[in-house]
Amino acid sequence: MQAGFHFWNFSIPGAPDTIPDVLSRTARTAEQGGFSQFTVMDHWFQMERVAPAEEPMLEAYTTLGFVAAHTHTMRIGPLVTGVTYRYPGLLAKIVTTLDVLSTGRAMLGIGAAWYDREHHGLGVPYPPIAERFERLEETLQIAQQMWSDDNGPYRGTHYELAETLSSPQPIQRPHPPIMIGGQGERKTLRLVAQYAQIVNLTTDDPERVAHLLDVLRGHCERLGTDYDAIEKTVVSAFSDPHDPGFFTQMEKLSALGITQVVLGVRPADPVGQVARLADEVLPTLAQI
Repeated sequence: MQAGFHFWNFSIPGAPDTIPDVLSRTARTAEQGGFSQFTVMDHWFQMERVAPAEEPMLEAYTTLGFVAAHTHTMRIGPLVTGVTYRYPGLLAKIVTTLDVLSTGRAMLGIGAAWYDREHHGLGVPYPPIAERFERLEETLQIAQQMWSDDNGPYRGTHYELAETLSSPQPIQRPHPPIMIGGQGERKTLRLVAQYAQIVNLTTDDPERVAHLLDVLRGHCERLGTDYDAIEKTVVSAFSDPHDPGFFTQMEKLSALGITQVVLGVRPADPVGQVARLADEVLPTLAQI
């Protein structure tokens, strides 16, 4: 099993002056230690469920461009972009740019968005959940069209593009992988089955994961898409990777088809903590 590293908190000692050095060293240490993926949150305010909204938060794609310049092999992307944060054509252009400058390592992680406070705070429209899912599906369609040979118009319910020109095209062909995150059984997992190459389940409970994967398989069967071709990943937000029981949990997830677990650390010493994960956790994970 592979491991991804999620840098979700910029409240490191001495911030903001220390952020560039700590972020670059954390990313390099993660890559050298064997992490296969490096992600950041796509938020404007820190999430109130984990810390005060006033704590430091950097814009995701600027941050990922910085990370790209300091790494060479890890896949990089947001975990995950809210569909309401950027116009779809611009989003596809941003991800293309990241893919080109990282020499083919970008992914588009995307979801329906949920953090109303940051939308209202910065004056960004926050439509009802049903509309956000409609916009998410149109955004996926627009990204796929921009990453194809079709430069023609796109006309949807919420978005109209006169031409879907994107030059240069991404390094990765046919396009950077699309990752959809969440646990929604009726809409989220249906969109995964129809459009995504990666699913990120926001739980590492084996029973819950087994159920969600069964739902995903059902969507794939109804749509005629290949369930086995979808990379299956989980976020391990509350399990302690240094607890011996963690590996038993990962073995159960691997048996279900999970191939990557996303780990993160607290902001006090991200460089030291990611080095410890690389030394103490990744070698055993790699054998699962």
